[in-house]
Amino acid sequence: MKNKQGNMKSVTILKSTISQLGGLEKYTLRLADAFCKSGCDVTLLTSGDVPKDKIYPSIRVHSYSCKNKLSLLKIKEFETFCHNFMHQKPSEVIFGLDRNKIQTHIRAGNGVHAAYLERRKLSEGLLKSLSFKINPLHRSILSIEKQSFENPNLKFLFTNSHMVKNEILSHYNVDPKKICVIHNGVEWSEMQDAFQSTFDAKFNLAKELGLDPQIHQFLFIGNNYGRKGLKELLLALSLMKHQEFHLSIIGYDKNADLYKQFANQLGLRKKVTFFGQRKDMIKFYQVADTLVAPSHYDPFANVTVEALSMGLFIVTSKFNGASEVLTKESGKIIEKLTDPESFQLQLQLAMDHPKTPIGSQKIRSSVQHLDFPNQLTKMVEKTLK
Repeated sequence: MKNKQGNMKSVTILKSTISQLGGLEKYTLRLADAFCKSGCDVTLLTSGDVPKDKIYPSIRVHSYSCKNKLSLLKIKEFETFCHNFMHQKPSEVIFGLDRNKIQTHIRAGNGVHAAYLERRKLSEGLLKSLSFKINPLHRSILSIEKQSFENPNLKFLFTNSHMVKNEILSHYNVDPKKICVIHNGVEWSEMQDAFQSTFDAKFNLAKELGLDPQIHQFLFIGNNYGRKGLKELLLALSLMKHQEFHLSIIGYDKNADLYKQFANQLGLRKKVTFFGQRKDMIKFYQVADTLVAPSHYDPFANVTVEALSMGLFIVTSKFNGASEVLTKESGKIIEKLTDPESFQLQLQLAMDHPKTPIGSQKIRSSVQHLDFPNQLTKMVEKTLK
């Protein structure tokens, strides 16, 4: 891609850290690669260690080592680093995937912090809610969010759900024409082999994981159990005393032991297993029938489309932007997350959809259009036009 002077179009991508390679970090690297393949001159500004084997060779990486450990100071440090760098080396496209003020294009993958705090107010006490107004970290993030979204130099603001688009329009003065909704991509093609081997491998994998393949297998994936709605899920399952099912919980929470005690108190000791953090997620997708993602706030939970790509039925909250890609055949939406009986009803309906070869293929096909190359191409073309 060349500019009017016949030179390669310059694109600078801002992402504070990519060392942990979570969902947003992987998306950053895929997007950088996509801009490279489109013929752009790409620079990546980040912080900390950079996995060089994961980065396209022609991408120039400038990494800043933050001296502070506090989140607030790290945000300010990285913001200053990016501002100084762009002042010295201007770029035609400044594409932000994090909390910065100076972008020409933004992908709001983290959602809207103002909306996130509003959701927290609904589930946390009055004192905690009042603290949001004086907490320096929240105040700083809200300030950066406002300046970045309302920046007059902003050309496009990409969101990964209509939910996030509506939140931006509700909280900030942004021209709706600037906002473009492009749902998260998924490794649809890359999962093909694992999906095809699901029914041949399920029995042995279940045995390996200590699970019973003859009963309905629910799956919960996520760190920070509180935000992801694990308490509400356990309460809903506790109402299904005469149902045969099992719940596998994947992810980390510093209070995991308290959740284990809570599950035991609800009489779920034999029906719930906490597996902690795992790298072999495909095994769990192959064994499970239903993914449950009862998030209190999630701009677009990647596990939702990963599970759909593996043919799982979904039960999720309306506060998960990924609920927008569900069909009547692929999932159910929890309207009242804090109402155990309402939640229980959706779980029972999910048990009417055990994983079958035909049914899972239909579910998988429903998200074929979200294959990563398709979604990245949309974003790159919109940015460069």
